[in-house]
Amino acid sequence: MPRRSRAGHSLVLLLPLLLLVGCGGAGAPERELQLSGRTMGTSWSVRVAAPPETLREAALQARIEERLAEINALMSTWDPDSQLSRFNRAPPGDWFPVDAELVTVLAAAQEIAEASDGAFDVTVGPLVDLWGFGAGAEVEADAVPAPEAVEAARARVGYRRLELREAPPALRKTAPLEVDLSSIAKGHAVDALAAVLKDAGAERFLAEIGGELRAEGANARGVPWRIGIEVPDPTRRGVAREAIGLSGTAVATSGDYRNFFTVDGTRYSHTIDPATGRPVVHRVASVTVLHPEAMWADGWATALNVLGAERGLALADEQGLAVSFILYDEDGGLAERGNAAFERHRNGTSP
Repeated sequence: MPRRSRAGHSLVLLLPLLLLVGCGGAGAPERELQLSGRTMGTSWSVRVAAPPETLREAALQARIEERLAEINALMSTWDPDSQLSRFNRAPPGDWFPVDAELVTVLAAAQEIAEASDGAFDVTVGPLVDLWGFGAGAEVEADAVPAPEAVEAARARVGYRRLELREAPPALRKTAPLEVDLSSIAKGHAVDALAAVLKDAGAERFLAEIGGELRAEGANARGVPWRIGIEVPDPTRRGVAREAIGLSGTAVATSGDYRNFFTVDGTRYSHTIDPATGRPVVHRVASVTVLHPEAMWADGWATALNVLGAERGLALADEQGLAVSFILYDEDGGLAERGNAAFERHRNGTSP
């Protein structure tokens, strides 16, 4: 059995790292509609402040569940009949017709891969499995793979071997590979929830899947939705630092403090660096990214987590991203490093 496999039929590797910390503000709150359910091996929830009279709760719940099922049917690697699973089984060389939505998500993934020099790579699955963290992992518990096994898995990884076509939408691999969208599909699904809510007439809402969030407008007390980043501690839950307000913003956090193993005093993270084929070795506990769209926040959080604080902050500034790293210091404590864009957002001065 795999050592650190994802729970359930999931598209995601991470546990929720973002926590809603309360409404804030003064005065009596307006009416708020709350819905929730299960998807992608985790939970989803929406909160709609001052919902329009035309919004019907049962109809909205049904539409959300239908939309999430559509995304799973396209992008799940746990469903053998999904479009992505069928593409993964297809031989190299031929164009494989897919839905345009799948091409859109993969185009974003490839853009992040190019910008991060391959730190983000949706074909990294063989290495994740080799280290015991993936759906296909079949390794001895807490075993470190042999160097030759790592190199063999690396030979089956490489985002440049994946080609996309927009019209008609199709995918093609130039060598044997498999694609796993666990590091970006959840964010895309949050954006899809936001679109469903807007179509239903909601203007003020918080949409969330497994801790990835997107907020629009004000909450029921008339102030921005407030969230906190979870303490990077596998033994407890709590907020690591002061809450930040969200409105017209999505947020995603990537971290590895709940998914790792230790051998002979060395800690092996589930975050794999495609460049080395091994778990990352830097001191990042988690990285949080703010972006107007959850899909991009999700993908970039993973990429920056692979790169580490120094390279990650430099790339974030280059890309115009608002990011914050939480780092382990030499004494085992925690320190935060956020860039200027993140601090402007936290202080309420970002555009």
